[in-house]
Amino acid sequence: MVAQETYDAQGRGDAQDTARRLRAISAELSDRFYERDDVVRTLLVTLLAGQHSLVLGPPGTAKSELARELTGRFEGAAYWEILLSKFTAPTRMFGPIDVAALARGEYRQVYDGRATTAHVAFIDEIFKCSTAALNETLGYLNERIYHPESGGEPIRCPLIGAITASNELPDGEDSAAIYDRLLVRIEVGYLEDPSNFAALVRSAVRRPAPPERTTVTLDALRQAVTGGVPAVEVPDAIVDAVCTLRAALRRRELIASDRRWRQAVGLLQASAYLDGRPAVAETDLSVLTHVLWDSPAQRPAVEREVLHLVNPDAKEALDLADTIEELEAQLDAMAGQSREALSEWVIKKAHNRLAMAGKRLAELRAEAAGAGRSTAAIDRVTGRQRAVRARVLTEALGMDASMVQAQLSSAQL
Repeated sequence: MVAQETYDAQGRGDAQDTARRLRAISAELSDRFYERDDVVRTLLVTLLAGQHSLVLGPPGTAKSELARELTGRFEGAAYWEILLSKFTAPTRMFGPIDVAALARGEYRQVYDGRATTAHVAFIDEIFKCSTAALNETLGYLNERIYHPESGGEPIRCPLIGAITASNELPDGEDSAAIYDRLLVRIEVGYLEDPSNFAALVRSAVRRPAPPERTTVTLDALRQAVTGGVPAVEVPDAIVDAVCTLRAALRRRELIASDRRWRQAVGLLQASAYLDGRPAVAETDLSVLTHVLWDSPAQRPAVEREVLHLVNPDAKEALDLADTIEELEAQLDAMAGQSREALSEWVIKKAHNRLAMAGKRLAELRAEAAGAGRSTAAIDRVTGRQRAVRARVLTEALGMDASMVQAQLSSAQL
């Protein structure tokens, strides 16, 4: 009995250390990749749940760089990546023909360094998967198996999870089948905050200091995925909340499959594990904003329903987000107008509304933090408020980016 208790205590200590290191990785990558905090955390949660993710966004948004940097943090893990095209043959993905063996009359494939031996994978332009490779790719993602070209027993692949990326949504039945297998879908765009863009430009001409590089061993990651995450408790209150969310989305005609809902439970457990908690809490439900939509047009409605359920402060924060988006749309519509007209708009409308939104968001954040509630949704809206205000100052008033950064920092917005 004493030995078992000692073993359990050691296991909990190891799990806490793994979670702590994963949080450190998340913080390091968030510092390096501007405006990607939620993306980094969601990718980590997805891997911990043993699921696959899609990063959807235009070219030049650091999708590949972020995926490589994240997957490179797992020591001892075999990594595989590929850029797909409609001509990619299955053997290029899963194992080319052994030419030397073929010369001896033997038909076999070389699997080392291919998808069949990878623990983590990055698949770029996933929806350009060729028709020839479609079935094998589906089997690889779904069941972690590959059927050799020569026949015989399927090969069990050690894949923990894949990060995929695309510049566009699927446009055919074949690619839609792959899209359905990607549990988590994350949208990324170009940098919104001009001060972050200025920092990006500076990083191109300054020699950066060597970044912190926390890592996690493959064994620790496996233990987290197979032992630590499934051990996280899912209270009845969370089950009730999920049922309530499903009903709310169905009223909006947003329907997700039973399979997707069931798999999402593992994401909730992984989110709690990453935060070092033994049980799922309402704050973990926020990860579902990346799970329950099919098209980007549906995402805001899903996010609103999820955040209303997660946090009583979210409704007002999202209402403020609508105000901020309206102001940004007005700024876009005024492109080409004179500086005088833009300045008048700032004085009469934008400045006061943005300042009031920023003040109220700060109050909401203080209230949520004081009550022990998650501030993630409020922080996200605050980030949008900062970005739009910075755009107003630079584009409408002509202020330099460095001056904008100093003003926003001194105002603590």
